Amino acid sequence: MLYIQDQDGAYLPAPKEAIFTEAKRISGYQLRRGVFIRSSDVAKAAIQQKIGNYQCEMFACLFLDSSHRLLEFVEMFRGSVNCATIHPREVVKEALRLNAAAVILAHNHPSGESHPSPQDIELTKKLKDILQVIDVRVLDHLVIGDEITSLADSGYLS
Repeated sequence: MLYIQDQDGAYLPAPKEAIFTEAKRISGYQLRRGVFIRSSDVAKAAIQQKIGNYQCEMFACLFLDSSHRLLEFVEMFRGSVNCATIHPREVVKEALRLNAAAVILAHNHPSGESHPSPQDIELTKKLKDILQVIDVRVLDHLVIGDEITSLADSGYLS
């Protein structure tokens, strides 16, 4: 339970809006420039609050420097309830703009299913191949549903 202090100094349960505002503030802190993304668990924690609650598919990227410090979190593409069209060219342009050395891909499944679809796996391989040409490593692709699946931890990014 989160409590807030009123004008008289009394602590009262926080309204839902205040809780959501504080959660967004904290998640923004986790995604500030320079934060080390050392594992899929750190990436999962940082990104779940950002795109996990969308009613449509959202594809986003965590662009990282060569030491895996965050350069920028970018929401790249918004789709419908069960798909989003991803343009690899735009991911490449953003990686070049930020001078990124690595990227973690992420998207949500509004259905709550966190198992990657065959299209998710194919897209990951395609982006990995394309980004490799410009020396940007794809470290992971997170699929966010009721749980979060890391394609790297699941063996899809060997």
